Amino acid sequence: MRHSTRIACAAALLLTLTTAPAATATADTGTTHVDGQLPSGATYMMDVPTTWNGTVLLFSHGYNAGPANPAQDAPDAATKALLLQQGYALIGSSYASTGWAVTDAVPDQMATLTAFTDRFGQASRTLAWGRSYGGLVTTAIAERHPDDIDGSLSMCGLVHGGVANWNNTLDPVFALKTLLGSDVPLVNLPTQQAATDAANTLTATVDSAQTTAEGRARIALAAALHNIPVWNAPTQTRPAATDWDAQQANQYDAVKGLLKIAAFNRRQEAEVRAGGNMSWNTGVDYRRLLGQSSVRKEVTELYKKAGLSLNKDLAALNRAPRVKADRNAVAWMSTTSSFTGKLTKPQLTIHTIGDPLVPVQTESALRRAVTAAGSSSLLRQAYVDNAGHCTFSPAEQLAALHTLEDRLTTGSWQGTDPASLNARATAADPTTPTRYVSYRPTPYLRPYDLAHPADRR
Repeated sequence: MRHSTRIACAAALLLTLTTAPAATATADTGTTHVDGQLPSGATYMMDVPTTWNGTVLLFSHGYNAGPANPAQDAPDAATKALLLQQGYALIGSSYASTGWAVTDAVPDQMATLTAFTDRFGQASRTLAWGRSYGGLVTTAIAERHPDDIDGSLSMCGLVHGGVANWNNTLDPVFALKTLLGSDVPLVNLPTQQAATDAANTLTATVDSAQTTAEGRARIALAAALHNIPVWNAPTQTRPAATDWDAQQANQYDAVKGLLKIAAFNRRQEAEVRAGGNMSWNTGVDYRRLLGQSSVRKEVTELYKKAGLSLNKDLAALNRAPRVKADRNAVAWMSTTSSFTGKLTKPQLTIHTIGDPLVPVQTESALRRAVTAAGSSSLLRQAYVDNAGHCTFSPAEQLAALHTLEDRLTTGSWQGTDPASLNARATAADPTTPTRYVSYRPTPYLRPYDLAHPADRR
C-alpha cells in the first residue's frame, strides 16, 4: 500500500506545523500512547502495541454535538483492549469541529494517518473504519483516498449519504406536523434555541397524540416513513409479529428520540454549514413511500383499529404544502456528503436490524449506488440481530475486521455468511454475544447518490 504524493508531501508540513505529540508508555499493556494536535486544531491519539502486527486501524468517530471534542481511536474500551492485545495500532482524530463536520473530518483523518506514518513508519496494511456518522466519514475516505488505505469497514453507518439522510429525516416530522395539526417550523431554523423550541413543541404534540388510538395510528405512519423498526432499543421487549400496540409503543419512543436528536438541532447545525435547507419533499408521493415501508402492515392494522381512513390521511399528506430545498445547500451537501458508489478497495458494512436512528435500509441505498457504479464485487454487507443504534458486541466488531482482512489476504470474499461471522466472533471473544443473521433490508425510501443522475437537483 503506497501513500499518494499529496499525503507524502503533507508529512513534511506536519513536521513543522503539528504540535509536538506527547508519548507515554503503558507498562501493563506494552502500548505506546501518543496525543498530538494537527494544524487544523484537531487533536489526535494513537495507541501502538510493542508487538505491533503491522496493521493500522484509522477510526472515524460518530456525530459529536460538542462542546467537548475529544479524539477517539476505537469504538469502545472493550473492543480497543482486544485489538491492542492482538497487536493492532489504533489511531483517530477529534476532527477540527463538531457537528456535521465532514469537510474537517476527512482531511483530519488523513493527516492523522500521515502523522502516524511519520512517527512509526509505513504500515503493511491500513484499514479505515468507523461507526454511525463515522461510517459516512469512512466511506468518504474509501471513495476519495483509495490509494491511502487497503480496505474499509462501516458500522451502523450513514452510508446513504447526507442528502438522503436529511430528506428521509424530513418525512416523519412532515407527517407529524401535517396529521397532528402543528405549526412548528421544520427547516430554515435560525438558531439552536429555535431548533430546541421546535423539537419541544412537536414532542408535546406527539405525547398528546399518543393518548388516543387515532394519534397512535398517525405516529405509526410517521415512523413508517422513516422505516423506524418496531423493536429498536435493547431495553425493549421484542414484540410479537402481530402485536401492533406493542410495536407502536416502541416506535413512539424512537420517534421522540428522533425529534430530540436529529430532526431539529442537528438539522439546524447542518443547515448552517450548507448555507440553507438541503432537503425537500416536493414531488414525493407518500402513498408510494408507505407501500415500500418495512412496517406498512402495522400502520394498516392500527388505522383499522382506530376507525381512521388511511387513504384520507395519505391524501392529506400528498396535498399539504411542500418543503422546497435551497439548491446551493443541496449542492454543498451533495458534494461533501453524498457518494458515487465507486469503490476501488474492498468495503464491508455491518448494521443492526433494529436501528431507529440510522435505519438498516441505509444499506440498501449504499448497495444501489455501488451496483450502479459497477463496484458490487468489492462490497459485502452483514447484519446483526439486535435492537438499537450501533449495539454491536466487541466480538462482532472484531469478526467484521478479521473478515475484511481475509478479503485483502486472499483476494476474494470468504466467510461473510452469518455462521462464519459468528464463529469468528466467538473465536475473538467467547464472553460476548454473537448475533449475525441472514437478512435483506427493504429499499431505502428516499435514496440519493451521485451514481444516479436522476437523483440530482
